[in-house]
Amino acid sequence: MNSALENSLEVERLKTVYHGYAERNFGQSKWSAQNRGNQAIQQEQQRVLVDLLGQSGFLLLADKQIIDVGCGMGSVLAGFEALGAKPENLFGIDLLPERIEGAKKRFPAFSFQPGNAESLPFPDKSFDLALLFTVFSSILNATMAGNVAREITRVLKPGGAIVWYDFRYNNPWNRNVRGMSRQKLRCLFPEFRSHLKTLTLLPPVARRLGVLTARLYPILTALPFLRSHHLGILRKA
Repeated sequence: MNSALENSLEVERLKTVYHGYAERNFGQSKWSAQNRGNQAIQQEQQRVLVDLLGQSGFLLLADKQIIDVGCGMGSVLAGFEALGAKPENLFGIDLLPERIEGAKKRFPAFSFQPGNAESLPFPDKSFDLALLFTVFSSILNATMAGNVAREITRVLKPGGAIVWYDFRYNNPWNRNVRGMSRQKLRCLFPEFRSHLKTLTLLPPVARRLGVLTARLYPILTALPFLRSHHLGILRKA
């Protein structure tokens, strides 16, 4: 099978998978912001992110150009606005046009457009930060993953960085994602220096803690083997 056809099939697979998530209403069920476990996951992620941005010199965001690849409905970008980024400097791209339409309605001051990240519609060295939140774990085709990685590298300025958050384990209940190890990450971005931390209590566990979340989440997430994700900064040379 030629690579162009293979990539086209991967794009259609991704669209089908995410349409399936939407049809099953995961946003209001397993991913619900009302779930105490999901709230604890988000709070921990934000706390560690602020520490990492500060340590790497990126916490002053007012003059930073930021792109979110696989931006969904824009929530991650909104988090960066809350940390000081200016709305006119925030850009998002996603495969699904309906997600982009939703993002535009929620955050009209940001710039969103649908598209395939294998060909980003921006000049070289346009951005200070590229946000990759659970993106590469969903791309199962190695050629497509390499193409997306090269495009992200192209549009980042020298000294710019990727903010990475993704699974480090395979999910035995979801064959549409794969864990992204440190080694896989280095293969995708060999020119980058990485600073990664493990975090996030296994979501199926976190979501079941209920009223005991505040007490149990910090105890359980202190155990390294229960941390399901990496969060980190990958700095471009």
